[in-house]
Amino acid sequence: MLNADALAQTLAARGYKLTQPRRAVLQVVAQANISLSPAEVHARAQKIYRRTGLVTVYRTLDVLVECGVVRKVHEETTGCHAYALASEGHAHHVICEKCRSVTEFEECDLAALLNVAQRRTGYKIEGHWLELFGLCPNCR
Repeated sequence: MLNADALAQTLAARGYKLTQPRRAVLQVVAQANISLSPAEVHARAQKIYRRTGLVTVYRTLDVLVECGVVRKVHEETTGCHAYALASEGHAHHVICEKCRSVTEFEECDLAALLNVAQRRTGYKIEGHWLELFGLCPNCR
């Protein structure tokens, strides 16, 4: 997994300023072992640097998603989006409904399903997003 310095290098390489509030957001994201909502990132970042604004949190999370180092995940219990660190390449998530831990997995043999969807809808499927929900081994 990436640490805060690696996330900072990713943003710096793309020309983004590394302000104190942004560094606080990077630290929170890098240290989280669960998916976090923007409000949760904001609350944690303010403990690191109290002047971290919610707008900075949203903008930083958007940039991290754009860079591919963070993935937006759906929170089934709230219906909102949360964010989790991403590994490289194409991956999907299994999200614990109790503790909100996020585990990535790469396997996705969806070729037959995608072919059916294309035939029935006329769409040319160019990508997909798969999230599974359940209870992790610790919460079971």
